[in-house]
Parts: sequence; C-alpha cells; structure tokens
Amino acid sequence: MTDRLILVLDAGTTSTRAMLYRRDGRRIATAQADLTQYYPRPGWVEHDAEEIWRQSLACARRMVEQAGGPDRIAAIGITNQRETVVAWDRRSGEALHRAIVWQDRRTAAECEALREAGHEPMLQRRTGLVVDPYFSATKMRWLLDHAPVVRDAGERLALGTVESWLAWKLTGGLHVTDASNASRTQLMALDGGDWDPDLCALFGVPRAALPEIVDNAGAFGETQPDILGGAVPISGMAGDQQAATIGQACLRPGDAKATLGTGAFILANMGETMPASAHRLLGTLLYRIGDRRAYALEGSIFVAGSLIQWLRDQLGLIEKAEDTEALARSVADNGGILMLPALVGLGAPHWKPQARGIITGLTQGTGRAHIVRAALESLSHQIHDLADAFAADGAPWRLLRVDGGMSANDWIVQDMADILNLPVDRPSDVETTALGAAMLAGLGSGLFSSLEEASAMASPATRFAPAMHVKERAARLRGWRAVLATQ
Repeated sequence: MTDRLILVLDAGTTSTRAMLYRRDGRRIATAQADLTQYYPRPGWVEHDAEEIWRQSLACARRMVEQAGGPDRIAAIGITNQRETVVAWDRRSGEALHRAIVWQDRRTAAECEALREAGHEPMLQRRTGLVVDPYFSATKMRWLLDHAPVVRDAGERLALGTVESWLAWKLTGGLHVTDASNASRTQLMALDGGDWDPDLCALFGVPRAALPEIVDNAGAFGETQPDILGGAVPISGMAGDQQAATIGQACLRPGDAKATLGTGAFILANMGETMPASAHRLLGTLLYRIGDRRAYALEGSIFVAGSLIQWLRDQLGLIEKAEDTEALARSVADNGGILMLPALVGLGAPHWKPQARGIITGLTQGTGRAHIVRAALESLSHQIHDLADAFAADGAPWRLLRVDGGMSANDWIVQDMADILNLPVDRPSDVETTALGAAMLAGLGSGLFSSLEEASAMASPATRFAPAMHVKERAARLRGWRAVLATQ
C-alpha cells in the first residue's frame, strides 16, 4: 500500500486544483482550473457551485489517469475555501443558488443588528469568532430569507460549505463536514462536537439541513465507482487554513504560519488550550482526530493575492503577478505612496466591513512601480498589526512560516521579515494547504499512525532574516497607522 498515491482536491477561491502526492511528501502532478468570480452588487461575491464541482472533477480525473487508474490511489483528501456557503437539493443533487463566497459582505447589516442586540460577547466566547459577514451562519440565513428556491426546498434542502458539497457529489449523497470547517460557521461551539441548537436558533438555520460533523481524518466514505473509475476512499478533510497549518508541520503550541493566498491568514497553534482573544483575533479548531483536539488563534486579512489581481485586471499596472517583484525592486522606496487595501473591508484585528481602500501621497513623480511597491508593503503592515495582537493575547511569534502563491515572491517575504523583525521561513513547496490535506488523508487511510509521523511529508525551508534599520521600520509603521486612522 505504501507505493500508492494520495489524491488531494483543493477547491480555492480563484481556482480549484487536484494534486498527487507520494507518501514521502513529493508532489508529482497537479491539474488546475480557474473559477469564475461573480460580483452582482458592490460587496457581493459569488461562485457557481456547479462549476466548482465540474472543474474539481475534471482535475481529479486527470490526476487519476496520470496515476494509472483509481487502484493506484490510496486515499482522497479535500481542502477548501472556508465559510463559503452552498445550498443544494438533496433529491436532485443540484445547487439551488450561487455559492456565497467568504469575501461577501451582503450580511453586514444583519451582523450590525446582532452586535447592537448584544450577542457578540456570547458568540465570541462560545465560537471563538467575532460577528462579521465573513462567517457562514448569516450567509445561510440570507439564502433562506432572500432566495425563494432555497426557502421553499423544505426537507430537500442541504446546506454546507465547499468540502460538504464536494463530498456529497463524489459519494452520491454523503452529507458531512469536518470539524475545522464546522468551527467557522458560528453554529458549533468550540468545546462542542455537534451543531449547537441555541446557535442554530439565534441565526435561524435549520439543523436538519446541516451536515454531520466528522473528524479531520478517518474513513468517511467512498467515491461512486463511475465518478473516478472505481471506489476511492475519502479519508481527510480540513478547511484550507487549518490544512496549511498542518502542512507546515505547526504541530506544537506556539508554532505559527501565514498563508498568502487570495487573502492572508495567520494561525498559531494553541495546543489543547481553547483560545480566548481580548484583541479581536479568532479562536478556531485546528483539528479533531478521535479524542484529540488542537486549537488555533487566527488573524484573517481579506485582501492579499486579490490585491495583485486587482492591480492587474482593474488598473492594468502589471501583466502578471510575477511582475510585482521586479517593479518593487526597481525603486528605492514607495515614493511617499501608502495604500490601505480595504477592497472588501478590513479583517482582523480591526473588523471594519465598511472600510474602503485608499491610495495616498500621489504626485507627478509617482510611477506604477511606487504604487505596486506600496501595495506589497501594505501586506507586511497588516501582518504586523496581527503580530501585535497575537503578542497581546499571549501568543508572540518566535518565527513565522509562510506559504501560498504570494510567498514565491522573495521581495514580499523579505519585507515581512524586515517589518516584523522576525525570521520568516518558506518551504521549498509552498502548496502546503494541499500537503496538509494529504497528511490528513494519509493518517485517515492508515498510511501514517499519527500527524507527527505524517509531518515527515513537509518540505525543507529557506530562511529570510530581518535586515531593515529600526528607523526605517518605525517610519513605515507611522505612515501605515496614519492611513489606518482615517477609517
């Protein structure tokens, strides 16, 4: 069995992928397909759930063919964009509405009403999460209130996040979610094991429509034989940021990682201690495997790689993301330009859904390189805000491990090390989200006996040491705080 492969489905925000891993952690093949983004109104972000399924299946079939058939696949792991909500019909298996994406802000008014009613302290204490449109519960309620086809589905209605949708489609009707994704809905208490009836009642989400909550590793079910050419076990599932934390081998309390993808997400392993933030960070379940639980403290930045996409697609300042590194290096500094990248509001630790983006300091001498450099610098500034919040909550970073598409840019990683005044490690394979799902699938299928054994799949890292003068760092942060204060 040890020569068989692990297939991972990684359904992200801008694309979905399938990857093949060997037991030693080597990634031997990847198939990728873009996902269409829909913006029906300002602040609204949607996906076509059927497109997520079609593209994920097409990528998976390519990997099965490359592996030499389904018999060569020992297990499937699934990881996904978290908080995104799908509603579908249990009988037909068809989506009832476009998926509402984690970035979507349409429920800001409902969240404000919950805060005004005094529910946020209780919700943060019980779920680890602040009240914000980011999370799944208000999205589910919005569908029930505003989409008649969802409201009228009755007992046929199934609600879930993206891993639930994929598991249902792969198996022909298995309705499950893993504990890490469930912890992001605001419908499961952090110390609970099932949907909380009081939380479901508060948000008005019917318990009968929700999936069964399962561990992050185990024997969940098998694919229908006609899907991949044979029955293949699904044995690992996790939300993308928890999966990346595992893929970075952040298995000890205090280990911290930052994934630089569409957004940027920093998680610090808190061990068995259930986190309680006094500085508007999030408490989340890192993983649940049998009787073992691990928690994490998390800070979420909503705009990271999507800012680079915006520079390319909306402003035309770059042709491809890789251009940003050369442009940032082509100027001595930002030329006085500062950027607040609040394209979909501000996430942790500020939580300002109504914030809007700002570019300030423009002069006749401003060139596109200055704007691009200021955009990259804004990521380091936001991560520095989170570092302060983590330290204030008693979880200071000793070292930060980075991964995700943006971390391939050496300039960005060095700038983060400089602004944080900390060493930053980048693995040789930055696709640690998929790797974490592979580790969980390997554990769930019996390829490994523990997560610690599975962590041998992690790749070696390159270290970036801080090299910025203290006065330059202080000046950068003063400028950032001045722009932030305008919101």
